[in-house]
Amino acid sequence: MRILIFHGYLLSGTGSNVYNARLAEALVGLGHEVHLFSQDRNPERYGFVGDAGHWDNGELELRVPDTSPGAGVNVGRDGGGAVGRPFPACTVYRPNIGGLLPVYVRDRYEGIEAKTFADCTDDEIAHYIQANVAAVSEIAQLVRPDVGLANHLVMGPVILARALEESIPYAVKVHGSALEYTVKPQSERFLGFAREGLAGAKTVLVGSRHTAESLWRVFGDEEGAQLKRRTRLGPPGVDVERFHPMEPEQARLAMRELSIRLRQGSPFSSAESASAFARDERAAADALEELLDRGPPLVAFVGKLIVSKGVDLLLAAWPLVSMVVPDAQLAIIGFGAYRAGLEELLARLGEGDLEGAKEIASAGRALEAQVSEPDGLPEDPVPLRHLLAFLNSLSGIGAQEYLAAASAISQRVVFTGRLDHEELADVLPACEALVVPSTFPEAFGMVAVEGAACGTLPVSAAHSGLAEVSRVIAEEVPPRVAGLLSFPVDDDAVLAIAKRLISWLEADRDLRAQTRAALVAVARERWSWQGVAREVIAAASGEPGGRSFG
Repeated sequence: MRILIFHGYLLSGTGSNVYNARLAEALVGLGHEVHLFSQDRNPERYGFVGDAGHWDNGELELRVPDTSPGAGVNVGRDGGGAVGRPFPACTVYRPNIGGLLPVYVRDRYEGIEAKTFADCTDDEIAHYIQANVAAVSEIAQLVRPDVGLANHLVMGPVILARALEESIPYAVKVHGSALEYTVKPQSERFLGFAREGLAGAKTVLVGSRHTAESLWRVFGDEEGAQLKRRTRLGPPGVDVERFHPMEPEQARLAMRELSIRLRQGSPFSSAESASAFARDERAAADALEELLDRGPPLVAFVGKLIVSKGVDLLLAAWPLVSMVVPDAQLAIIGFGAYRAGLEELLARLGEGDLEGAKEIASAGRALEAQVSEPDGLPEDPVPLRHLLAFLNSLSGIGAQEYLAAASAISQRVVFTGRLDHEELADVLPACEALVVPSTFPEAFGMVAVEGAACGTLPVSAAHSGLAEVSRVIAEEVPPRVAGLLSFPVDDDAVLAIAKRLISWLEADRDLRAQTRAALVAVARERWSWQGVAREVIAAASGEPGGRSFG
């Protein structure tokens, strides 16, 4: 079967990027032909990708793996691939959208101008849609796909709707970012685009019931009820061949080997240097070596370093953890506009400057905006109220003990920068726990599932798709551990995170072994990319069945 997928972003970094890369790989593994639209400039570095097409010179060109670097081959509408060559299992196309990439979350990127949809003008959005529509339309005529998949509530569905003109059935995969950060806050501008894109979709896939209910509400009672009948549960998956448990020494060796690869220039380094997610491989290698030198136990955060991910709560909890488990190390894995704010919070706590830490908590999103928009700060800083509540609660001897523990925090917390998705599989098995402290709704807890597949205890915020993942896992782990899997996001969140981590790090060996076995088993049984891929095909074809809400 020929499957056309519109993503529009990269193939690594954030959740939806990873979703599309892994989905395409799974589809190829099942024997299907995939045509994937992405803004990734170097997709050939992925093993499942064959040709890579672009329109940089005004016409479609395909770069084929067996040509010299930079070579391209013009391909006309009569198709067939380069010089009559058949299309490989997966071809990735990069439409020429110009220098502007509309995004859902404000951030600064290297090598491209990224603006939130809310900050884009109507003309900029129209140009972005039209450029993608033209590219998708051309490829649809060229390869004649059987089914399609559009990602994100905006603008993927409307692009497929206009490009395909009802000639090809398609499904829509709703990721939480477009819904929560763009459509809901500015429904007067963007709901119409979402409505147009969903109108022709056979099925709408969501990662959790939380996302489904949020989607239905934004469309209102009558329209939401109609949409409900076409909505199916379609969470991401986990590659259990990549993400698997290791014995402690094997896990440390995997981290060491990753550090060496990064220092030598990882397979991703040359390709990523020109991307929007450029990183410093040497700094990442140094960070991993530092963690290895300090030794276990290791706890990790993996995700975008933005305010809504709640990393501030985890950092504030770490001195509490250190009071009881002084050797525990924390790895902050990710990139984003709030990294500077988090590092400043860490510094203030380490200096015993409680008032300075409160100022950072009061500034809240202003520090994130200062990085992504250095020319101006928002009028309302939106303080980090849960962090501020915790800091305000510290007094007397309790405050002194906390700040004494915090004085060594810089020797207990390491920022690695971004690691690619494949590289996480060399780090998570060495971690005792993985904390997912998001304060904003998440469509699904993919990183929590990947942690579980590695035998790493996921400790997640008790809301949205995260809570749904935690409930599934809680049914399989020993009862004494079930309560450690999630925590309420409220003014006691810092204490709750610390309490759960301490309980787990101090648990006896037998309980930890039973729990790890249960984590691995449930991840393998409940989430697999092959199952996700089959569900996507069925949904796009309009086949009955699946996990519906109707």
